[in-house]
Amino acid sequence: MSAVNVPVVESALLQIADKRQIKTGRERLAEMSPQCGFGELGTCCRTCYMGPCRIDPFGDGPKTGVCGITPDAMVARNLLRETVGGAASHVGHARHVLLTLRDALDKKVPYEIKGESKVLALAKVFDVPTEGRDVVAICRDLVDIALEDFGRQDELPNNWLSKRAPKIEQQLWKDLGLMYSNPHNEIETAMHASSMGNDADPMSLMMRVLKMSLIDGWTGLALAVDLQDILFGIPEIGETEAAVGVLEANSVNVATHGHNPVLSEKILYWAERMNEEAIAAGAERINVVGVCCTGNELSMRHGVKLAAHNSQSELILVTGAVDAMVVDIQCIWPQLAQVAKCFDTAFITTDPMVRIPDARHIPFEPQHADESAREIVGAAIEAFRRRRGKPVDIPQLKSKAIVGLSLEAIVGILSKVDPVDPLGPVIDNVANGNIFGFAGIVGCSSIRFRDGAMTEEMVKHLLAQNVLVVTTGCTAHILGQAGFLTGDATNLYCGEGLKAVLSALGEAAGLDGPLPPVWHMGACVDNSRVVDLLVGVAARLGVKVGQLPAVGSAPELVQEKAISIGGSFLAMGVSCHIAPAPRILGSPMVTQLLTSDLSDVTGAVVRVEVQAERAAQWMVEHIAKKRDALGLITAGVR
Repeated sequence: MSAVNVPVVESALLQIADKRQIKTGRERLAEMSPQCGFGELGTCCRTCYMGPCRIDPFGDGPKTGVCGITPDAMVARNLLRETVGGAASHVGHARHVLLTLRDALDKKVPYEIKGESKVLALAKVFDVPTEGRDVVAICRDLVDIALEDFGRQDELPNNWLSKRAPKIEQQLWKDLGLMYSNPHNEIETAMHASSMGNDADPMSLMMRVLKMSLIDGWTGLALAVDLQDILFGIPEIGETEAAVGVLEANSVNVATHGHNPVLSEKILYWAERMNEEAIAAGAERINVVGVCCTGNELSMRHGVKLAAHNSQSELILVTGAVDAMVVDIQCIWPQLAQVAKCFDTAFITTDPMVRIPDARHIPFEPQHADESAREIVGAAIEAFRRRRGKPVDIPQLKSKAIVGLSLEAIVGILSKVDPVDPLGPVIDNVANGNIFGFAGIVGCSSIRFRDGAMTEEMVKHLLAQNVLVVTTGCTAHILGQAGFLTGDATNLYCGEGLKAVLSALGEAAGLDGPLPPVWHMGACVDNSRVVDLLVGVAARLGVKVGQLPAVGSAPELVQEKAISIGGSFLAMGVSCHIAPAPRILGSPMVTQLLTSDLSDVTGAVVRVEVQAERAAQWMVEHIAKKRDALGLITAGVR
């Protein structure tokens, strides 16, 4: 709270928590500081029960584990297990959506195809015949192709990887032994290989990290996004609002939190149909708001307002105005149940993988989606009855936000400028330097960096250098709350070249002003949309993705998923900034590989910078090197 850059939303909510004497994650972090140095270095191993072993790579302590494992192998093995955790989260989510779509085609679940254009686009990619066939029949073929990947034992390349990923990159992956078949087999193999007494070669383990990252990128992210677009529709550009001020004192506030739109779509559906029940209970209406990635999913398809990123999830409860927080999977803090008990909030878990003491559990399965969603909304209305008339404390802080810039929406805007060659204007402006480059600023929100506004400060520096920013996940919430998802931010922060481009595109899009300088592309799974954008630009230029003047950044790393997502960018040849350092510094070999030697393998490196301006400056310098290699203008860079 003493830092000068504390975001105004956090500051207001922390003051309320302090007034109500509710302990937050900041206090819990302070209580366990300093944190374990061995753990931060990655040289702590609990894989077997001769340990835990702690290697001291810099002092006079032990130099190997009890079994003799070296610090390089220990760090690589731990990193692999983190990457498996991230990939398993996304692959499991994709498989759940796949099974829901399969059952929807057979009318076993109450969902239907809303993205027919996505079905037809994917049919071209997978050579599925369309002539004379209805969309359901075409979609069945796509479902069968996806299902084959989860059951095959023939070692042939995974369908979603081999058909969706660019061929030029696939050749490198074949040469490196990174192509894969069944993602479940690879997850099993990676866990087996990293168990005690197996793979102890750090380079072999790091190649497994890259393979697992590709699995995350193509059979996790890309598959999930493709199927969600089929089920729920392709996102379109629209306007909403972000920050805690979207809560309404006299409405039934339902906060949807997590990552699964199969649940949140039904919550929104039934909230609209049960509005009269809420009015009868004394409310003005039912107000569904989004937290974390579920918020992004609902926002980019329905304009639902963005209430909070993950590290604010407990803070918005202290307003006393959240009647129900409904969670599904991933990034759910157990403490939420305890904070909810201080108020009239119904804290509701829905997935069997997320059972939390003191939470109300309402099982949600697609087969009974309507019944469960209706029960959940009903619980929110009952919670409002309990809190009606009691004081609430909602900071009136919010910002407008333009959201839903899927690749299809972006191409739609560009087509209004050049119908024949939509990417042509982008290429021209990259060539002349008006767009100096691209930065994907993605990932989590961390209380270790929030009080310094790490993400916001970094983006300001990038925009001033004419770097166009795309964003997903909780980072999108951060930038939405800070006003970066508006045309006003273009005028306020951008260099003259980028400002001119975004003004022209805003006019073409029919907006009252320029496009925002930060493009909201969705939830964390929607990083595949970022990849598809880069693939499209690279194809138009006739170069590899890794040759583009582009860089990725996870400026507030929290989740294992960010590790596997970042690895998928590295495998594509896109260098990444990250903060804090991943748990690799205890291994000179792994550190050297990721920060330098990997450039000779995939063309990408990792840079750790915890200071915003230095991080942005490295990204600009890296982009400048890519421009030089392509013979593009680099003059004027500061």
